[in-house]
Amino acid sequence: MTDEANLLLTIAPYEWHSLGTALFCGAIIGLERQLRGKPVGIRTASLIVLGTYLFLATSFQLASPNVDQSRVIGQVITGIGFLGAGVMMSRDGMVQGVTSAACIWMLASLGVVIATGHDVVAMKMAVLVVVILVGVDLLEDHTGRLTRGVHARVKGLRERRKS
Repeated sequence: MTDEANLLLTIAPYEWHSLGTALFCGAIIGLERQLRGKPVGIRTASLIVLGTYLFLATSFQLASPNVDQSRVIGQVITGIGFLGAGVMMSRDGMVQGVTSAACIWMLASLGVVIATGHDVVAMKMAVLVVVILVGVDLLEDHTGRLTRGVHARVKGLRERRKS
């Protein structure tokens, strides 16, 4: 490979496989959310994982006695908390969007896992998140006991609005 081509393809100190992992994790969770019409779709989810990875990977490059990477993680968690709060809203006395906020929180944690060099674990966790999101929804559809409480009120409210 020529020096020019190498210069174009290198992203050091970052790693292509980590970027690919971040995009994969964000895409599969975002796809599930987008197919259900939820606020956090493929683009948002992918950008959250990718951004978190880049913040942490960059902080690791700044390693010195005066730099504390755990503070960067703490600030990412705080910032993501605000982003998650933005998708939650109260309507008719019920809070909606909590699952989307939890997904945002989980997406950021996947970026942290990837930045610490655990790409395969991050992919497994992303698949687990999708299994939880889809699996619990299937259980709610087929089990009457799981549709009590908040979910029953939300579904009842939606039905009343349609009529």
